[in-house]
Amino acid sequence: MDPRIALYFQDKHSIAYELGMARYAEERGITEIWQADTRLARDCVVMMSALLTGTETTRVGSGVLPIWTRNPAVIAATWSTLWEMAGTGPDGRGRVMLGLGAWWEPISSRVGERRHRPLQAMRENIEAIRCLFTMEEVSYAGEFVNLDRVRLDVAYGDVGPRDVPIYLGATGPKMLELAGEICDGVVLNYVVTPDYVRRAIDRVAAGAARAGRQLDEIDRPELLVCCLSDDDPDEALRTGKSLVAYYLGTEPHIVEASGADPDLVARIAEVVGWPATEADYRKAADLVPGDLVRSLMAVGTTTQCRDAVAAYLDAGVTCPILYPLMDDMVPVIDGFAGWAP
Repeated sequence: MDPRIALYFQDKHSIAYELGMARYAEERGITEIWQADTRLARDCVVMMSALLTGTETTRVGSGVLPIWTRNPAVIAATWSTLWEMAGTGPDGRGRVMLGLGAWWEPISSRVGERRHRPLQAMRENIEAIRCLFTMEEVSYAGEFVNLDRVRLDVAYGDVGPRDVPIYLGATGPKMLELAGEICDGVVLNYVVTPDYVRRAIDRVAAGAARAGRQLDEIDRPELLVCCLSDDDPDEALRTGKSLVAYYLGTEPHIVEASGADPDLVARIAEVVGWPATEADYRKAADLVPGDLVRSLMAVGTTTQCRDAVAAYLDAGVTCPILYPLMDDMVPVIDGFAGWAP
């Protein structure tokens, strides 16, 4: 069976272009789109609404929504609305997926969020939201989440349970284990190696076992940058270097997971601040070795990108969520539509 293939939309491309590419991808057989809630650039709920109304069968998920930005009851009500808007796909499942994350530095502290005990906060949010999706009355007393006889207040229309799978965007070992313990799936991070993915999935399996579950019960999609160009693979590599430079310079959890040399990270951090400009990324790209980029993403020709994605599937990924980083998404969509490794 051909692997599931998904796309990841962030803010690299214009909104109008992305909506057009969503329709094209659906025509070519791409089954899922995951929308970033990226930095302070684009809101995933707004984009998911547009993507759902612009497609007919594509499943759409948040990749991922920070729990610190909304109350869990509001999150449940929002995704209930998206679920109602989207209807079901050809397989009878709802077309909406909820991916949650714990946010990251430096953005969280700069907007006044302490992210105190994020593991406990995440557990409480997931447990409460899952209960609210049953459409029953929920009371929940936690350290971060407190609900007093709350239910989704649907007075008209379908009042049945909401078929919305919950995913956890996780990078560190404890969060990965939590995903395996209580979630329908884990959204694995990008700019990491296949070896990291294997270790991450081991942690997901450990969490699943703690709850008496099997690893096969946990969906394991992974964000995967794809810089593809058959005409100019060297430019594809340089574009990949820019993104690696950004993450190594600004996101500590990615630095640790990538396995990059600390001295390289320090040199990049001198060039790339937060918020950085595209010019900063391109300047820092000169510091990034090509071999490092190739170990962290799919880059180069169609064949090279397919080989890289196959390595992540072999490591245990169930659905590559491809982030087309070149200006033109079509080669990525065409290169992976109907592809069988």
